[in-house]
Amino acid sequence: MDIEMELSRIIINETSDQQIIILKERHGQRSFPIVIGIVEIFAIDRRLKGIQPPRPMTHDLLGSVIEGLGAEIEKIVINDLRNHTFHAKIYLSLNGRTVEIDSRPSDAIALGTALNTPIYVAEHVLEETCQ
Repeated sequence: MDIEMELSRIIINETSDQQIIILKERHGQRSFPIVIGIVEIFAIDRRLKGIQPPRPMTHDLLGSVIEGLGAEIEKIVINDLRNHTFHAKIYLSLNGRTVEIDSRPSDAIALGTALNTPIYVAEHVLEETCQ
């Protein structure tokens, strides 16, 4: 079962390569951090603030490609935790079918942030991270 989450907080530390986002259960109390890179945290922050760069950044480009192909992002699911590394899938709707794309959670969230894409986490991942 997948649990709906929301991006609760982003923590930017410009003196470190490791940044943190906090996901919180939308209809519950559980939350957990994910360590991400500085490029992804700035992409998320920029998209949350609605800042348009003068040229498309990588996540903007990917969003434009998805839109140009006539697809829509349905949801993001953080579906696994292996060796202390989170794994995610981006679910696209294309011509009446669902396409699953493997992704890092940080890239999926950076891509989906501007579109208010729902974020889900597999129950077993929540159980493992919220002990």
